[in-house]
Amino acid sequence: MPWFYKKKDEISEEEKKELMERLIEEARDRITKNFKKVLLLPPDITRYPSGAGKLTEMIYNLLPKNCHVDVIPTLGQHVPHTDQENRKMFGSIPLECFHAHDWRKGNKLLGEISADYVKEVSEGKADWPIPIEINKMVVENNYDLIVNIGWVVPHEVLGFSNHNKNYFIGVGGKRTICASHLMAACYGIENNLGQIITPLRACYNKAEEEFLSELPDVYVLIVTKRNSENRLVTTGIYVGDDLDTYIMAAKHSREENVTVFDKPVEKFVTFMSGDEFKSTWVANKAIYRTRMAIADGGELLIIAPGLRRFGEQPEVDSFIRKYGYIGTSKIMELFKKNEDMQDLQHATAHLIHGSSEGRFKIIYAPGKMSREEIEGVGYEYMEFSEAIKKYNPEKMKEGWNIMPDGEKIYFIHSPAAGLWATREKILRREKC
Repeated sequence: MPWFYKKKDEISEEEKKELMERLIEEARDRITKNFKKVLLLPPDITRYPSGAGKLTEMIYNLLPKNCHVDVIPTLGQHVPHTDQENRKMFGSIPLECFHAHDWRKGNKLLGEISADYVKEVSEGKADWPIPIEINKMVVENNYDLIVNIGWVVPHEVLGFSNHNKNYFIGVGGKRTICASHLMAACYGIENNLGQIITPLRACYNKAEEEFLSELPDVYVLIVTKRNSENRLVTTGIYVGDDLDTYIMAAKHSREENVTVFDKPVEKFVTFMSGDEFKSTWVANKAIYRTRMAIADGGELLIIAPGLRRFGEQPEVDSFIRKYGYIGTSKIMELFKKNEDMQDLQHATAHLIHGSSEGRFKIIYAPGKMSREEIEGVGYEYMEFSEAIKKYNPEKMKEGWNIMPDGEKIYFIHSPAAGLWATREKILRREKC
């Protein structure tokens, strides 16, 4: 069970501070009286709207002044933060506290989840082991307390984000990230989205129990929703060190953040903030979170003013440009014979996740990329100026809109915070 939690229509900033004060008190009672060395593991800038950065700052300010504090934003293989981004997200925390996770270097191999177990939980769709390697600071620095802070929202790989995803993806090494993403892709993105315990989550639960059970850690899990004024507000904070803490937060998130339709939607228009979404690697969350609601032959328009590249690293960017989002069957056929696909398995999985499988149109209106680039990877293109004029996010209302020409569209300002699906698809694999 959680150490404690709070669930209400909107948790105020003052209440958040009180909850973080209680976190420190409970950690003193349950883990250690004296905090001399503490590690904070918050999300990266793509989770900025969650308010996790502010909670991280609160925790930092509540720790003893003589305490050594390290902060590792859980980037996975995203681009490291600039000083400006750290300041924007984490406020007054001194910049010297921050360490940029490198998914290729500085990690320690702890063991592996066996191929037999992977095959069992994935119903035979994946049959390879998952090596477990994470940032060596986590396991070698002898911290008195490790606090994982994160946002629990529907997720394409783990069903819902955060909890031990912080360790195995957020500060995970290349071998873990690659094997994990490909496993989840083979199981099927629509089989993962909105499920409490996916096959990969089961693997991570096993890995946490086998390799990280001695860590002095605790999770701070945030649940949000959009209120009647379309503001993103915090409705739940769950604090604890066990699986039940995650399950309670994920069930709450499913209540708040899954929009269910009785029939498919013909056209979605989504807006991805330019400060947070600069690559299709992250902006494609617009595809992941709406695909289960899009009608066959329907359309998804993604307005992305900050879009300037495909991948988060140069080699992944080149990889996406080389192969494109061409569908599962073609990608898996190429995977069998192409070494670069086998080396960058997470990127191979990304190409699968980002394809409509020919079922609906994906149209990008990017702020900083050309028609040739967008069409070169298999998407359709719309001029940004045309899209922003017709579907101005400042004027659109969240949800259904009837345009002056009679077009009916469903608008989402930030699809990364939720999941949209037909009743048939969201209930099809309900297990928990």
